[in-house]
Amino acid sequence: MTIQIYNTLKRQKELFEPMEKGKVKMYVCGPTVYNYIHIGNARPAIVFDTVRRYFEHKGFEVDYVLNFTDVDDKLIKAANELNEEVPAIADRFIQAYKEDVGAFGVKEAVHHPRVTENMDEIIAFIEALIEKGYAYEAGGDVYFKPRNFEGYGKLSHQSIDELRSGARIQVGEKKEDPLDFTLWKQAKPGEISWESPWGEGRPGWHIECSAMAKKYLGDTIDIHAGGQDLTFPHHENEIAQSEANNGKSFARYWMHNGYINIENEKMSKSLGNFVLAHDLIKKHDPQVIRFFMLSVHYRHPINFSDDLLEGAKNSFDRIKNAYENLQHRKATSMDLKDHSDWMEKVETHKAQFEKEMDDDFNTANAISVLFDLTKDANVYLQEKQTSSAVIEAFEKALVSLTGILGIELVQEQELLDEEIESLIQQRIDARKNRNFELADQIRDDLKERNIILEDTPQGTRWKRG
Repeated sequence: MTIQIYNTLKRQKELFEPMEKGKVKMYVCGPTVYNYIHIGNARPAIVFDTVRRYFEHKGFEVDYVLNFTDVDDKLIKAANELNEEVPAIADRFIQAYKEDVGAFGVKEAVHHPRVTENMDEIIAFIEALIEKGYAYEAGGDVYFKPRNFEGYGKLSHQSIDELRSGARIQVGEKKEDPLDFTLWKQAKPGEISWESPWGEGRPGWHIECSAMAKKYLGDTIDIHAGGQDLTFPHHENEIAQSEANNGKSFARYWMHNGYINIENEKMSKSLGNFVLAHDLIKKHDPQVIRFFMLSVHYRHPINFSDDLLEGAKNSFDRIKNAYENLQHRKATSMDLKDHSDWMEKVETHKAQFEKEMDDDFNTANAISVLFDLTKDANVYLQEKQTSSAVIEAFEKALVSLTGILGIELVQEQELLDEEIESLIQQRIDARKNRNFELADQIRDDLKERNIILEDTPQGTRWKRG
């Protein structure tokens, strides 16, 4: 196995070695479901779905967990503003999340745990931390003491004193040290809450992932992933909680994707420049959006604009057109025997694609390999006689490699009705008879019906506009 992963914990690439042969235990931090997700939330969904797909391509069984935070301050605020119950809002936006990322080709997780469905495990986890001296109760709240956990700050590479200098005790908090963080919040009057040994309340943000990762994947997992913004404090606190309670290393590899900028500015609600995935899907092909997201290495920031998205569409169309040309040419290909050079080229591209993906899932370079494969396919299609075996090899390679990236080239085609089929044939006949005026008229009529004709050296093709 040759997959190298950049481990945020070690700040270097490391050879991936799973705890159990042939299996990967992977936990990805999911959204807080109080609204539609923005494209910043969509990026980790797409990126780590691609990581999962590549592991599966390599023969691994991936136990993939992505949680939903379905109770917190944002959900309670939304419930008050909309005069709805918290569970109703959570249900609605969990469904919206699944629909949005599903449009991007993201596969369902093996487990989608929700905070509200794992309250017993969360409370038991907190009780264990108190018993072991890592946490304390104060007036109905429970806090974790980072100073009691040796190694706090190892993920974000900060010392305890550096972290302490930026910490504050907010009004109403009862914690002993500004660095202490909340495990359990006492409920305010009228808030959704659960019974606990410390009174009515609900979990703090960080504890949920530690408890659910333990429940679904065990004390130690292979990969923990999420956005770069989660490195501190969320993932740092998860490490402290989990390792304090379990007495074992929590995650062996930590993966974090970079930020998204909008028109060269960091996306933020305060700037009003965030883009909802729900709205973006209505304007652009979700497959193009996924292609765009993967055109930059996952650890690097990615700049978003309509112009860049249009450029991605043009690039994606180059690959799709090559595939469609191969399909079209297949009908006239022959069973030629001397095609070893071209077959070798296809295999070289496939090997190079895997080499790039093995290098910390470098989808940007892998897409460059797809362009090289596309270029060779187009060159081969210029030959007067083509081998059916070579055509099929190019075809299968394009489908397989794009499929690893979660991009589908093979789509169900809608049948044209008899009228449109007849018009296409009439235009073909008109062109043969050099009646170009009629041919142009038919082409324009079909365009109005959203049918685009393409005249290629191999004949006339159509596609929906």
